Amino acid sequence: MFKFEELRVYKEALILVNFVYEITSKWPKDELFGLISQFRRAGVSIALNIAEGSSRTRKDFRHFLDLARGSCYECVAILEIARNRKYINENEYLNLYEKCDKLARMINALKTALK
Repeated sequence: MFKFEELRVYKEALILVNFVYEITSKWPKDELFGLISQFRRAGVSIALNIAEGSSRTRKDFRHFLDLARGSCYECVAILEIARNRKYINENEYLNLYEKCDKLARMINALKTALK
């Protein structure tokens, strides 16, 4: 088992990815190469940056965590767009928003612990 696989923040990122894929599978097909693709890439990017960063120096890992956090923020912006376009309802929005918020806080905590 790789070190990053034991990180709770990595496991939470994978949970978010699963939700993103599940929810976007119901979106209009004309968004496949637009918002769906962007949301999926942003969600996946969180987990990938945590995994890749864990193989680097502490300083580099902190940088990769910044990238992962940025992808969390990107997911939040996409959620807002999706809600405005009525691709998701308020409950779906709040559920995913909370997951993004929790993940961003976990990433911040890990980054702080790496000082």
